Amino acid sequence: MTTDQAARARAKRLREQIEYHNHCYYTLDRPEIPDSEYDRLFRALQDLEAQYPEIKTPDSPTQRVGGSPLAKFAEVRHGQPMLSLDNALSADAMADFDRRVRERLAREGEVAYVAEPKLDGLAIGLRYAQGLLVQAATRGDGLRGEDVTQNVRTIESVPLRLSGDDWPPLLEVRGEIVMPHAGFEALNARQRERGEKTFVNPRNAAAGSLRQLDPKITADRPLAFLCYGLGEVQGHPMGDTHSGNLQLLEAWGLPVSSERALVTGLEQCASYFQTMAKRREQLEYDIDGVVFKVDQIADQQALGYVARAPRWAIAQKFPAQEELTQVLAVEFQVGRTGAVTPVARLEPVFVGGVTVSNATLHNMDEVQRKDVHIGDTVFVRRAGDVIPEVVKVLLERRPRTAQVVQLPTHCPVCDSEIIRLEGEAVARCSGGLFCPAQRKEAIKHFAARRALDIEGLGDKLVEQLIEKALIENPADLFGLSVETLAGLERMGEKSASNLVAALDQARHTTLPRFLYALGILGIGETIAANVAEACGTLEAVMDLRLSDLVEIKESQARRLHQLLSDESELPAQVEALGPRDGVKWFNQVHAALLAERFACTVDLLAADPLKLANTPRIKIEGVGDLLAEKLVTFFRQPHNREVIAKLQAAGVDWPEVQPSTVSAPGPLVGKTFVLTGTLSEPRPAIKERLQALGAKVTGSVSSKTDYVVAGSDAGSKLAKAQALEVEILDEQGLADLIGDG
Repeated sequence: MTTDQAARARAKRLREQIEYHNHCYYTLDRPEIPDSEYDRLFRALQDLEAQYPEIKTPDSPTQRVGGSPLAKFAEVRHGQPMLSLDNALSADAMADFDRRVRERLAREGEVAYVAEPKLDGLAIGLRYAQGLLVQAATRGDGLRGEDVTQNVRTIESVPLRLSGDDWPPLLEVRGEIVMPHAGFEALNARQRERGEKTFVNPRNAAAGSLRQLDPKITADRPLAFLCYGLGEVQGHPMGDTHSGNLQLLEAWGLPVSSERALVTGLEQCASYFQTMAKRREQLEYDIDGVVFKVDQIADQQALGYVARAPRWAIAQKFPAQEELTQVLAVEFQVGRTGAVTPVARLEPVFVGGVTVSNATLHNMDEVQRKDVHIGDTVFVRRAGDVIPEVVKVLLERRPRTAQVVQLPTHCPVCDSEIIRLEGEAVARCSGGLFCPAQRKEAIKHFAARRALDIEGLGDKLVEQLIEKALIENPADLFGLSVETLAGLERMGEKSASNLVAALDQARHTTLPRFLYALGILGIGETIAANVAEACGTLEAVMDLRLSDLVEIKESQARRLHQLLSDESELPAQVEALGPRDGVKWFNQVHAALLAERFACTVDLLAADPLKLANTPRIKIEGVGDLLAEKLVTFFRQPHNREVIAKLQAAGVDWPEVQPSTVSAPGPLVGKTFVLTGTLSEPRPAIKERLQALGAKVTGSVSSKTDYVVAGSDAGSKLAKAQALEVEILDEQGLADLIGDG
């Protein structure tokens, strides 16, 4: 094959690829590759045709713009072609553009340009006759577009009548339909709620919204319009400058970018480009670069056009925010609160100005919703300083060897069990006291005022102790000496002595405070107090089983047994049963409860139906099925039990809980209180005093609330109490009630 034949063959392949992606992008609104990859294909064809001019054809994509119009809309022939812009992908390319402009104009001095953000939306032409909007058309192939007038009329930022009275009898303006970020997020949220397809990005959403046959759908979409230039104008002269014409359009009520600026020379162009690159994430809509246009209309006319673009304008592009790459692996990271996050390890790719090799997958729900497999080709997006994320999978490129992503059963850091409760998107490591990934937050919580209240042990000091490997878990705190502490940054001998004294004092606490200090997910102060009251001792709490807390009624047991008996295929392990259709109450907690009592599903099916029923031994207020599983699972972990044993060995103790103390006759037995607003002493202290008198203190107001104690700046709880006619006390009223006055 000759060089000429090879060049023709390669050009043919490039044209076919570009036309295919034009069709996906402009006609179907389903782009399969990011803009950066399309630009590479287009530049490759341009370079090839420049090297071999004889292979250029009249129908080459380099000689026209976009794709054919959709058949479902009426065709519109543009009075003036809607051309595209050449791209400058580097500062050198921008300098070459400026040099060509000055050379063609035979100008030694600097050229004035109008600079404005390059909007990432859908190009549109609006025709106004005698000041009234009569037609809106998409770009299409540059010569013919689609009539989307009825849809555009629904966009609030598009004026149906121009302001003033000095506009031309016929005026065509060019601009962009965009979807602001806030509207895009709200639209995708609605799409997810309806179980419908979400949009990859605001540009896709804008294009898809504009090309709806039913204008009511478009009207429901948060679209906006920004004007950036002129098309056909008849019967009225326009200004001598592009900047002046934009001011005229703005005076006639057409929205124009407030970010535009008049710059002179290459240095000011570069400064504006850098400014917009920094401000990009602050704008309410997407931009992918900056457009520079020669300001003088006479200069524009002198410079003229090439086949598909004006010589007097250029788009300097930002580094691509989306790129294609491959998922090489999926690993799981453990956050400081125990959240287990899947992270895609990627074939390194340059996106958003940096080389990206990792991207977040958020959680397993997102992995399944996006259908991400190891080996997939994916879109990766990076916007500003936002962590890169996988936004879309190209299913048509999935290899046969692609692997399904599986949530690990044990923590990759500490090997504790990973728990993902039903209805929760986030999976978590259960080794809170032991797991190194959670160490800092666990110890900070343990030392907090409402936990063991270790005065002087601030966040910065905890971080120092961990970074210097002086402590690994809360129990190690009680082995710290004055000598060790005094050697730390900003810790003199006196501060060290005070902290050691505070640690000695913190050894003596209460069981509710100790349970709260352990940082069990979902166990706050109130629940910790309820658990302590119901169980009496730490040993009883640690021995809790699901069967002690979770109920399966006889009627539920019969229905479940019948359903399981009718199923032809069941997993061998009871824990794997999961929720069953027809038994809405049955969830993973109930499966775990049955697994405590039956070795396998064969034993379960062989049992009498009533043996599936379970009456809980203990009823703890506020502890439902899911919270019961969190509580039981925490104490089932050997690592957590080991740390608790070390704490007790270090001398951490508390007075025995006496149920009679709480339930003994007193002025407040059976009374429910809610505390709200700013009070003169800490709420926990007031709460403990009320509980000692037999009262129950809750966090929300209901018809069962007896008293609301309201301090200054009380808000919604006070309002609800007033609406329910609950008795409201100030601090003096509370003192009178309990005899503290």
